[in-house]
Amino acid sequence: MIVSPSLIPELDDIVSRGDPKRRADAARRISELFLQGAASFRPDHVDFFDGVLTSLVPHAEIEARAELAERLSTLANAPRGLVGQLVHEDEIAIAGPLLRCSPVIDEKMLLEIASMKGQGHLLAMAERPTLSADLTDVMIARGDRAVVRRAAGNSGAAFSSDGYSTLIKRAGQDGVLTIRLGQRDDLSSEQLKELLSGSIDIIRRRLFQVVKPERQADIKQAMTAITGPSEREERRDFVPAQRTVLKLHREGALGEGALLNFARAFKYEESIAALSAMTGVKIETLDRLISGDRYDPILIAGKAIDLEWATVRALIILRLGPNRTASPADIESARVNYVRLMPMTAQRVVEFWKTR
Repeated sequence: MIVSPSLIPELDDIVSRGDPKRRADAARRISELFLQGAASFRPDHVDFFDGVLTSLVPHAEIEARAELAERLSTLANAPRGLVGQLVHEDEIAIAGPLLRCSPVIDEKMLLEIASMKGQGHLLAMAERPTLSADLTDVMIARGDRAVVRRAAGNSGAAFSSDGYSTLIKRAGQDGVLTIRLGQRDDLSSEQLKELLSGSIDIIRRRLFQVVKPERQADIKQAMTAITGPSEREERRDFVPAQRTVLKLHREGALGEGALLNFARAFKYEESIAALSAMTGVKIETLDRLISGDRYDPILIAGKAIDLEWATVRALIILRLGPNRTASPADIESARVNYVRLMPMTAQRVVEFWKTR
C-alpha cells in the first residue's frame, strides 16, 4: 500500500485533537490520495481509508463533500462507511450522486433512506440502474409527481402488483405518467387496459404515437375492449337538451348560472346547448370543437361572452367526464391563458365559427 509518509505522523493527532480547519484540510488531502490509488487498493487498504475519512470528511465544506461524493459514486470499491455517511446527508448535492448510481449502497440502506429522506433523495434514487419492487413500493407511497414519473420511466425499475395499481390510479390525473407507464415492457394487457380506461383521448393518441409497433397492437386491442367497436358511430342526442334550454330561455332563466349548473352536474348535452344559445354557434360545431384535443375552444367561447373563470373551469372539467380529474397544473395553465385572452380576439374566432 502506498501512503504518503508526510500524512501519517500527524494523522492520529489531527483525527483526535485537530481543529475543524486542520481536519478539513486533512480530509481533502487523504481523499485525493485515495482517489488516485483506488484502482490498485486491496480491501484492507480501503478499510484503512474508510476509518480515517469518516472521522475527517464531516469537517470539510459542503462543496468539497459534494465533489467527493460525485467522484466516489462510480467506484465499486468506494469506502462503504464513508459512502453511507455521505448518502445520509440532507444536502442533496452530496447525497444525490451516490443515490443515483453508487454500486456500494445496498438494498437495506436504500430502503432506509427512501423511508426517511425527502423528495430530492427519492428523485435521485429513481435514476438508479435498477430498483427493486420493495423499493419502488416505498417511493410510490412517499414520492411526489416528479419522483413517480421518473421511477415509471426507469426501465430498470420493478413494480409490485400493488405498486402498479397505485401508479395507474395516479396516471388518471397525470398524462405524462400515463405515457411513461404505457411504454413499459412489463405492463400486462390487463394493466394496459386499466391505464387506458382512465385516460383521455389526446393522451391515448399520444401514447399510440410513441410506443413500439408491437405495443400499438396491444393498445388497439385494449381500446376495442374498453369502448366497443361501435362507439365511434354513436352520436349524441341534443334534442331533449335543446328543449330544456329553450324552456329556460322562454322563462328568462337562461344565463351563466344555468350553464354553470349544467356543467357541474356533468350534463354535457345541456351545457353545449346552453353555450350554443348564448354564443350563437351551432351545437354541432361546438360539440366537435369542445370534444377535440384541446380546451382552447372553451376558453374562446367563454371569453367571447364574458363568462366567469369558475364557469369556464367547470366546462373544462365537464369535457374530461365525471370519472377523470384535471391536474392542478393544467387547470392553472388554462386559467392563465384565459386571463391573457383578449375579448376581441375571442369574438372574432366565434364569428368565424358561426359561418361553419
